[in-house]
Amino acid sequence: MRRTKTSLVSVGGVLAAGALVLLWLACMAPSGQLGLTAAGGLFPMAAAVAAGRGAGYLCWGAAGLLGLILLPDKGVALLFLLFLGLYPVVKGAIESLRHLPLEWALKLAFFNLALTLCWFLFRELFLPALPDWLTGSLPMLYGAGNVVFVIYDIGLSRLVGLLRARLSAHRKG
Repeated sequence: MRRTKTSLVSVGGVLAAGALVLLWLACMAPSGQLGLTAAGGLFPMAAAVAAGRGAGYLCWGAAGLLGLILLPDKGVALLFLLFLGLYPVVKGAIESLRHLPLEWALKLAFFNLALTLCWFLFRELFLPALPDWLTGSLPMLYGAGNVVFVIYDIGLSRLVGLLRARLSAHRKG
């Protein structure tokens, strides 16, 4: 398949629609809101892997902005825009540096910046359901958050590898 500009935009648009559906489900779900929002972040990642980073950013931006307009829970859209939709695309840019210590430093800096924004600017929107033992201590929040982030990053890397293998097999066949 020839990668024209139209095909790249269409991949980004179709995957943005998929992300928006998951964000809507996150608004409707009584529990699992964070998990569904994170799953919505897989769509920009898939767009970046399939059609390039530009398509990933298009998917992220379109789903996030439409989410702010259409979703009943703006917190879901903001969380997607600030971290869970953006990070999977930024991750690819960071990993293209091919210098592991620098990559991890940038990834952790990105996560901690997003967590700080959420904590200080949008605490009432994003973090009302955290247990008291975690909200009472910022070092505990950042420590636990960084551990979960590293696990999330490793899992995301494995999904990217799986997706690339499937796309490679599809293109050969």
